[in-house]
Amino acid sequence: MNDKILALLRSSAAHVSGEDISRQLGISRSAIWKHMQELRQQGYDIVAVPHLGYQLASSPDLLVPQEISFDLNTKVVGKKIFHYDTVDSTMDIAMRLGMDGSPEGTVVFAESQQKGRGRLGRTWSSPKNKGIYFSLILKPNILPLESPKLTLLIAIAICEAIRKMTKLDCLIKWPNDLLINNNKICGILTEMNAEADRIKCVVVGVGINVNTSSSALLPKATSLKEELGERVSRTELAKELLRSIDKEYATFLKEGFHPFIKRWLKLSATSGHRVRVHSHNEYIEGEALDIDEDGGLLIRRDSGFIEKITAGDVVKIR
Repeated sequence: MNDKILALLRSSAAHVSGEDISRQLGISRSAIWKHMQELRQQGYDIVAVPHLGYQLASSPDLLVPQEISFDLNTKVVGKKIFHYDTVDSTMDIAMRLGMDGSPEGTVVFAESQQKGRGRLGRTWSSPKNKGIYFSLILKPNILPLESPKLTLLIAIAICEAIRKMTKLDCLIKWPNDLLINNNKICGILTEMNAEADRIKCVVVGVGINVNTSSSALLPKATSLKEELGERVSRTELAKELLRSIDKEYATFLKEGFHPFIKRWLKLSATSGHRVRVHSHNEYIEGEALDIDEDGGLLIRRDSGFIEKITAGDVVKIR
């Protein structure tokens, strides 16, 4: 009912009378007052004027379903949204939901995480109400060995969404980091439950430093606020992210990974640079060239031999 009341308030630039709300939603005036109180407790600034009615003055910058869903207009991603104040990890919740039958496109948002994690056992700092932390459930009809492609195409989707909304020069460091001015702004983690030839569920976790202050950032990390010098609406950015992912995922399912290779190259922070990769307990050094049809990173060693990297940590040397 709160969602319906918000929709009515948003549909009018003027006040909406209690009588109109009561008639359209079929609830009593006392029930309306109760719902208005609930919405105010959630952070909505609703002004009530005698003889005129209610008006929505402002909405909270929270990653709640009613805010993210409003005017989202996606086909798959975000059709079902869960929101939590504080969790250990959105990844764990999303994986449980996915294995219990939640539909593809379900998203789990949290205002903070106590045990947010990244690749290779690293932690992800998740200060409350400062970043965007979510996990997305996907169930693509692809082989498990193709799952790394999902990380790369979602990196493209997020990178382009950040560029569109902020005009910042966001770039991708293979395979799962997004950088601005060589500092990390976003991390992506992909985990799956699969059989030998079938994916049951893929969960893609995303953490973005949005309004995090410099004092709360780890070394070599930045936030959109630090780069822009002003706060960014987490709600609007989250919606843009889901729209972008929804679009790119649909392209992937229809056309495969090939359309993304050239786009990834244009957004790459490492292609054309000398890099050192820590992969499978060895260090590989050379020039980062491209990615292939499998999403592997191609590196030309000093000997001229081109080596394909499927997993590892990349450091740009020059």
